[in-house]
Parts: sequence; C-alpha cells; structure tokens
Amino acid sequence: MRASTAFSLAALALTAGTAGLVAASPAIAADAAKVAIGSKAPLFTTTGAKAGKAYKLNLASELKKGPVVLYFFPKAFTSGCTAEAHEFATRMDDFKKAGATVIGLSADGIDELKKFSTEACQSKFAVAQATPQMIQAYGVGLAGRPNMTGRTSMVVAPNGRVTFVHNDMDYRDHVKLTLGAVQSMAKAKAKKG
Repeated sequence: MRASTAFSLAALALTAGTAGLVAASPAIAADAAKVAIGSKAPLFTTTGAKAGKAYKLNLASELKKGPVVLYFFPKAFTSGCTAEAHEFATRMDDFKKAGATVIGLSADGIDELKKFSTEACQSKFAVAQATPQMIQAYGVGLAGRPNMTGRTSMVVAPNGRVTFVHNDMDYRDHVKLTLGAVQSMAKAKAKKG
C-alpha cells in the first residue's frame, strides 16, 4: 500500500465531517498545503462545462446545495485524467446520495473541457477552468509547471471549510477517498438528526 493511501485511509477512520488529511506527492508544488484541513476554501467564479455546455460556475452557490468535491487534474484526455473522470462518473449516484456535488478543475481551455465533460465525464458532473489565480490560491500547481494543476482532491463542507485533502499524482484512490469522506459527513449529519 502506498504511504499516501495508508494515511488517507486512516483519515477516513477519524471523526466524520471534521477529519481529513493532507498526503503530499513530490510532484505537487511545495505550496500544496496552502489549503489545509479546517481552512476556508478560496471562493471562485470560473467557466465550467457540463454535458458540453459552458456556464459560469460559482463555488459559493454550489456550497449552498451541500458539500463539494473539488478535484484538480493535470490535463483532459490524458490516460490518468480520463480514467479518473470515468470513475467519478461511474460513482456519481453515490456522491449524489451523500448530498455532494463533484467539480473537476484543470487549466485546460473551455473548448477542451466542453468535450471532456461529455466524453470522459459522461455528462454527469461539471468540469471547469482552474485559473492561474485559483491554482495559486489552492496551492495545486504542478512542480515545474505552475500554471498547470497537479492531482489534488478535496472535500469542502457547506460552511466553506475543507474537511479532506488528498494529493497524489496516481489517480486511483481519489474517487474512493473523496466518496468515503462525503459518505462519512452524511452519516454524521444523519446521526445529529
């Protein structure tokens, strides 16, 4: 088991809704911990695409609906990014059942993201442009390519606080770990009544 996976799985066992972990990969820029567990997620408005249609996407508006999974990915239509998007699409009913919205973010242009939203994301969730300002604010720049994102997934609670962060260029655990985090939040909310 990779170290980042072990740490991330341990994070899921902590108190639901408030626990998380930052597991860093060396390929992520040194400022990857800018958005830490418990910190406020930087708000943004950017251009998103879902089902091939572009629209203005605003994080504050999305948070009014419930928790948001933000997953930054390096490049649309590369093998890892396409596989990750397919897995998010496959598990979208589970994310919705947990009350979560999923948003993929990369520095790709909107025309590329419109196509990616239909093909890789199967029109099931939005992908949006990560601007240079967003990349810097979230600390997700790819080492040596600061205007390109690494692979970082996080869960943002409706109050705007980050509850979970997973940094790893290997795409394989991002869906499983973020889904586990939002399911834990939903269970904790249900217990509170």
